[in-house]
Amino acid sequence: MTAQDDGDGIDEVAEFAALLRAQKERTDRSYGSLARRLGMNTSTLHRYCAGGAVPLDFAPVERFAALCGATSEQRLELHRRWLLAVAVRRRPRAAGAAEVVHDAVDGPDAAVEGISEPGTAAEADGGPVAEMDPAPRPPCAPAPPLPRRPWYRRRRLVVGLASVCAVLAMLGALSAVPDGRRASADGPVRVAGPTASGSAEARAPERRGASPGPSGTPTSERPSGPATPKKKPGTSRPSGATSAPPRGEQGAAGLPLAWSANSQAWKLGCGHDYVIAKPPAQVPPPPAPQDAAPWAATQSAVHGGETLVQLSVQGRSDTAVVLEALRVRVVGRTAPAEGNAYAMDQGCGGSLTPRSFAVDLDQDRPIARAVAGNDSGTPIPAVRMPYRVSAKDPEVLLVTAETDSCDCRWYLELDWSSQGRTGTVRIDDDGRPFRTSAIEGLPRYMYDTLGRRWGPYS
Repeated sequence: MTAQDDGDGIDEVAEFAALLRAQKERTDRSYGSLARRLGMNTSTLHRYCAGGAVPLDFAPVERFAALCGATSEQRLELHRRWLLAVAVRRRPRAAGAAEVVHDAVDGPDAAVEGISEPGTAAEADGGPVAEMDPAPRPPCAPAPPLPRRPWYRRRRLVVGLASVCAVLAMLGALSAVPDGRRASADGPVRVAGPTASGSAEARAPERRGASPGPSGTPTSERPSGPATPKKKPGTSRPSGATSAPPRGEQGAAGLPLAWSANSQAWKLGCGHDYVIAKPPAQVPPPPAPQDAAPWAATQSAVHGGETLVQLSVQGRSDTAVVLEALRVRVVGRTAPAEGNAYAMDQGCGGSLTPRSFAVDLDQDRPIARAVAGNDSGTPIPAVRMPYRVSAKDPEVLLVTAETDSCDCRWYLELDWSSQGRTGTVRIDDDGRPFRTSAIEGLPRYMYDTLGRRWGPYS
């Protein structure tokens, strides 16, 4: 295969992988979540999307496209690209290219990669059987050149030889154990001497996994330092900080999941309103979305009209944790906050509407209602409870709470179950309820970037 063929082949596989990635990005699912629904390993799906492998059958690609909501035209394009990528993968190599690859593999490391059992490679070609060299040699010395065998057969012998060398090296290290110890079949044994009477006590930490310190005193493998105080389940640093660790630290019972909440999310990353009890001349320009939390804190700002909470949930191990239900608790309703409404944008729109949980705080008993999203006319399925998460398959839930009539304080409750255990975690704003205030009837301003001042919202 010529260099030009190689380049074309790489382009075809890359184009197919790019289409898969584009379909994956249409959803907010992780690779693990998609792979579980497709019935394949996460690493396999990742290799398909990265161009490292091409599925030999179109069926998994068809299921992947359906799960991502691909249109008929997009599925046809996927099928066409898949045919070209498969053809590239099945294209036979030319003799010259195969010889170059063979020499590259068996070149500088031929002493290791060329090791093979006598007879099998020659017998496969009908040639004479090679005999082993009767002269003794060290166990780890390179073997003399023998008939080459396929790489997948040579690999077993290479791994076996490496294991033998590792065992011999370990035995040599054990024979020189410090502090008067010698190696034996039963493990480290202390030689009789002034400290022989304490051998039982000295060996006990070793069986527990302790290691001797600089002075010969066994020390624990756990790092030393000041004890870290335990947190209550569901408490952490302010949710607006992007570097905050997952909340829901293990308490006495040990939660099987961790979570974090960001209450300073903006719609589509650009649209949001704050109620601030200051005139426009005293309010600084709008911040970047990632700086919304400190900006709002310095201005004593209240979410105006709606609050978007990004809730990240994941298990602490590979064991699945089932998210059973998401509930809303309103703890206070008062008259809307006084002040002015300041818009963080001059109009924000797009073809993508993410799926979310919609909450109407004006209802007597508000509920978190799952709402489907939309991507340029293609629906994005709503989140359906119960939903499974684990350490390798986290989930990000978006909650949009709105009000037109009150200054509402509220929080969320997340029910979970795992391995026969059940529980509920409270999702709030760093120990405080979330706060959302209506902006109906308030003066509303937007920032004029040319004049560098706040002006009436048009």
